[in-house]
Amino acid sequence: MPRETSSLADILADARVWKLKDASAAPPRPVWSTGRSSLDARLPGGGWPTASLVEVLIDDTGLGEVQLFLPALVASQRRTDGEAPWLVWIAPPHEPFAPALAQQGIDLGRLLVVRPASATEALWAAEQTLSSGVCAAVLLWLKGTDDRWLRRLKLAAEAGGALGVLFRPERHRFESSPATLRLLMTQGEHAPHLELLKVQGGRPGPIDLSVA
Repeated sequence: MPRETSSLADILADARVWKLKDASAAPPRPVWSTGRSSLDARLPGGGWPTASLVEVLIDDTGLGEVQLFLPALVASQRRTDGEAPWLVWIAPPHEPFAPALAQQGIDLGRLLVVRPASATEALWAAEQTLSSGVCAAVLLWLKGTDDRWLRRLKLAAEAGGALGVLFRPERHRFESSPATLRLLMTQGEHAPHLELLKVQGGRPGPIDLSVA
């Protein structure tokens, strides 16, 4: 089962989890494929950019937003130079289904689920985990935050080399954001619609998710 905690102190108290690595010894960070050629083709480098903040705007949860990142999460844990890096989910709206994640290839022993008491605590946890240097990806669900915190999360992801993914309601789409990549995911008649709103070095516009 994923490790779960309601106390951030429990996480940070484990020095093995949050010990910073020597930056000079860290291997180059890869770009992780999304698992969909139609989406990879529209992203610089052909996949999700690591050491960056990705913002996904959704009009409801449960649209398959996590599925967008599962291939990358699995790939990020396939390492041969030591323990697999940590994956952290902060304030997910639904309980992660451990058997399905394990079947996809997620190392549940290196997955933390954090349930903070407030949005401020969630943001603080995201900043700490993103900058820790031992997390491959941090997924954060929030109803809203300000530009100052978004910039802090982006800087933390860059410092720690992690992929930061922020899920926020669709109503924030017209607000400015420092995120490297912004996507809009909405419910269609038969399948979710995905649109690239902002992509540095790539092409904005709708993505056909029916193309593998």
